[in-house]
Amino acid sequence: MFKALTVYETPEGFQRKIETITKEALPKGELLIEVHYSSLNYKDALSSIGNRGVTKNYPHTPGIDAAGLVLESDDPTFKKGDEVLVTGYDFGMNTHGGFSQIIRVPSSWALHLPKGLSLKESMMLGTAGLTAALSVNETLPYAMRGKKRVFVSGASGGVGSFAIKILHELGFEITAPLRRESSRAFLENLGVKHFVDMEEITGSVKRALLPEKYDAAIDTTGGDNLSYALKSVVYGGAVSSCGNAASGDLSLTVYPFILRGVRLIGIDSVLANQELRKEIWENLAGPWKSKQFEDGITEIGLEELPEAMDKMLRGEHQGRTLVNLKK
Repeated sequence: MFKALTVYETPEGFQRKIETITKEALPKGELLIEVHYSSLNYKDALSSIGNRGVTKNYPHTPGIDAAGLVLESDDPTFKKGDEVLVTGYDFGMNTHGGFSQIIRVPSSWALHLPKGLSLKESMMLGTAGLTAALSVNETLPYAMRGKKRVFVSGASGGVGSFAIKILHELGFEITAPLRRESSRAFLENLGVKHFVDMEEITGSVKRALLPEKYDAAIDTTGGDNLSYALKSVVYGGAVSSCGNAASGDLSLTVYPFILRGVRLIGIDSVLANQELRKEIWENLAGPWKSKQFEDGITEIGLEELPEAMDKMLRGEHQGRTLVNLKK
């Protein structure tokens, strides 16, 4: 028997409960894993309040990230005691997720933990770190061409903050939007050198093009930030897009594309193939492993998750939240 956070749909709304369950309640899969760490993502918070775009059926255990030890394996690729991590696919969305001390998953969803990372460190990164690294990987060739100036939106969030850590480690000059003055010190500590006032970004919505300021950009929010980034990168530059926390809409003309040859690159960490995942995780464990790796990380236990989810949904979350399932 083990503990898990379960979300129930009731006449009074969606309610979260820490409860004890057995492995017989878990879905089918080749791997049974003892989870040591998970992490809190925005999708998990949405799943916990009944967002049908994330989770269709309840009761449900969220958690799109997990790292731990293999307990049982029906796949010869993995053996008992192997350290593994699980991210992406349908994990934690419509299947039993990582906010559980034991999980069962298809072996095709798991990766052996790369050398250079501990289980704890892998979940400090989680899906957010993987998405950030995929974004860096796609924009890096463009960012290297000029003065190594990169714009990163959603800088206080999980994906944005890790993108900044990686870019700072690689020697890039980083600019970010500043939504709250209280975030300035946190972002400067991560490696942000310049800030753009949000009024400047929203005020530029109706302009077709803006002065060329950045060699590349990583957008994690969508909406006005993405529009601003596309209008502000240099000729032949590129912008990656991986989120829609601000908006799924994009107000833009075709001019950044046809007059400056700008490229818009979509980033998806859910269905990225395993070979690419392995390559990115090895980069995160090696040359892209930031000296500021643990900055902005808050560690909590399973019992503290509901409060952390509410904080994230209110927009008060900063950095990354690590969930210790052994706590």
